[in-house]
Amino acid sequence: MTMPNNPLAARAAPFADDEAAFHARRLAAYRDDGPIAGVLGRLARGQLPPLPPLIVAAVVTLVLLVAGVGGQTSLVLLAPVLALLLAGPGSAHPHGGRLDWAAPIIIRLIEYGYLATVGFSHAVPKPLVYVLLGVLAFHHYDTVYRTRQRLWPAAWVFDAGLGWDGRMLIAGIAAIAHIAWPAYAVLTFYLGVLFVAESVHAWSRTDQRGVMADLEEEDVAETAPPDVD
Repeated sequence: MTMPNNPLAARAAPFADDEAAFHARRLAAYRDDGPIAGVLGRLARGQLPPLPPLIVAAVVTLVLLVAGVGGQTSLVLLAPVLALLLAGPGSAHPHGGRLDWAAPIIIRLIEYGYLATVGFSHAVPKPLVYVLLGVLAFHHYDTVYRTRQRLWPAAWVFDAGLGWDGRMLIAGIAAIAHIAWPAYAVLTFYLGVLFVAESVHAWSRTDQRGVMADLEEEDVAETAPPDVD
């Protein structure tokens, strides 16, 4: 038995039913985990259920953000670290539980809330914060819409996009270093170019029925020698 190469497909492997596997793979994509969360998930071998640690992570992040805004700046960086340690190990879980659909929603609340709070409390222009959140919302909506058509974003996009964990860590480090404004600007530009360009490229390779054109098979067909009768 061969294991799937795509990490999103690997999380769905324990399900025998195709529809359940499809649902689990979609939830894995919706999480938008970065490389660090992925490593923690592999270390946990998918044994840690995702929802309870995420709820704790959301509460801890909220408490630390309130304390950080109140003057304890070092707690701002502690929030994403603790959120990562709590939520990361559950990233490899198949997400087949009855309420596991809530995991991506909680992650989005943690990420968006953290980035907005850090930006607003560290003199980042509000329009820039809104644009960054808009870029992320575009990426996540694009992922949702694509997976509904069974079009899967390439695995490298999640790594290149740094994941929710990487983006929160960058924002926290930038806040501690007092460079939140330029960090948000660079992050917004980088992610905007990455997500929009990848999305346009992916949809341009899609036929009218909504099925991704397999260009590798086309290349093989073109280079294959003709049949000789």
